[in-house]
Amino acid sequence: MSPDASTRRARSNSHASSKRSRARRQAAAHKRRKLSRVRRAVVIGISLLVGLAIGYGVANRDELGETIREVTLPLRHDDIIRQQADEKDVPADLIAAVIHVESKFRDQTSHAGARGLMQITPATAAEIEKLSGGETFEFGDLADPDINIRYGTFYLDYLLELYDDNEVAAIAAYNAGPTAVAEWGGAGTELEGIGFQETRDYVEKVLDKREEYREHYADALGLD
Repeated sequence: MSPDASTRRARSNSHASSKRSRARRQAAAHKRRKLSRVRRAVVIGISLLVGLAIGYGVANRDELGETIREVTLPLRHDDIIRQQADEKDVPADLIAAVIHVESKFRDQTSHAGARGLMQITPATAAEIEKLSGGETFEFGDLADPDINIRYGTFYLDYLLELYDDNEVAAIAAYNAGPTAVAEWGGAGTELEGIGFQETRDYVEKVLDKREEYREHYADALGLD
């Protein structure tokens, strides 16, 4: 290769590397701007709620707390949650916590195809249908909060029984699947032994939210 060709190739590689680096910087900047917009929206929303509460007077501070909690820790379909908790002997606060972490009580479909409040995938729905002996299920049914919570609670009950009521193992399996949990210790799985950081964070979030739901919604969830 001639010196000129070598120089041109080096410049070309340098230019390509520079473009990739610039693209990475732009992507990182875009992500930071997006997170910043989300944070500003949350702050503005809470500020508006505080402003409204101040308008009603200091005497309504309890109402302010309830209003903010409805935004940061929502609870919907508590009648269905209570009914399913009683029917399947799964703690109502655990059901609510899973729903919060999965969807924040909003019906949605993930990029992986998980559907509804408890984000049930087609494969998991088929497994639930098989385990429950059902024959009439259609995937679109998971948009119905009643059916979604029934299916999600059935699966939580199945996992709790599978892992001898080890909630860490059951929650981990809800997120990563029984095959992964089998590698981490099955019924003996502990938080520190979970091999996926994403699943470990998921379990911690569910357990933290469970405490919050128990603290703030004990009556609504029928907790003792």
